Amino acid sequence: MNDKDILVAANILFNHRLNKTGLKSLPKKLIPKSMIESYNIQNELKILYLTLKDNICIGKKVGCTNKIAQEQIGVFEPFYGNLFSNFFNFSGCKLKSKKFFKPFIEAEISFVIKNDVNINDAPFTINDVSNLFEAMLPSIEMVDFRFGNNIKKIGINNLIMTNGASEYWIRSDKTYPLNAIDLNNHKIKLYVNNKVVEEGNTNAVLGNPMNSAIWLINKLSEIGEPMLKGQFISTGTCTKAVPFIPNTNILADFGSLGKVEIKYN
Repeated sequence: MNDKDILVAANILFNHRLNKTGLKSLPKKLIPKSMIESYNIQNELKILYLTLKDNICIGKKVGCTNKIAQEQIGVFEPFYGNLFSNFFNFSGCKLKSKKFFKPFIEAEISFVIKNDVNINDAPFTINDVSNLFEAMLPSIEMVDFRFGNNIKKIGINNLIMTNGASEYWIRSDKTYPLNAIDLNNHKIKLYVNNKVVEEGNTNAVLGNPMNSAIWLINKLSEIGEPMLKGQFISTGTCTKAVPFIPNTNILADFGSLGKVEIKYN
């Protein structure tokens, strides 16, 4: 895929995002044939996002952190996308359904980067977490599978190029020490209109969400991209993804880490 095709593909995806619409497929010659081509399109899409007024990249999201999900779409590792300031808000926010296509709810643990990451020190391990991360916090990611709802049929390349399917990110206004809970085994409940619709655990995210965050930092280090101080990493869903339905109240209960709430009208 040449540079022109990559740019055209990114523009198509960008316009569908702004217009809150889905699509069956890109034109045949614009369909990426590898994860590398997909990330190339994602990078161009990121540049287009950054042309929006007052929009900056505030971090990254990681997807497909569940081994079963990886097997379903035939990959051996997660994928990533970008988080942006124009598509982020705090717990308690009100979101209008007309501004989205067909989003899903994912309850996730996120981390705050402590200092600019020195990629020359990679690869990092779980022993480096206190140097890498300032704090953790509960969050909800809104994902939108613009090519349909069947992840297996969508495929990894489509997920990657559409910014990792990331649509919006909602975070707690509080952060917590890295040892505030046992990330190897911490239960999370997802409520819609005060009814439990999903229960999950932090260990669904590569055994521990820290493993997901470290994977991302190492992956980015391989291509020369450092995470920066104050940026966030949303590490992947602890529960099954649940569709957003208009006129509902959504609440993700992270136990001692508190709750993240959204009014979706």
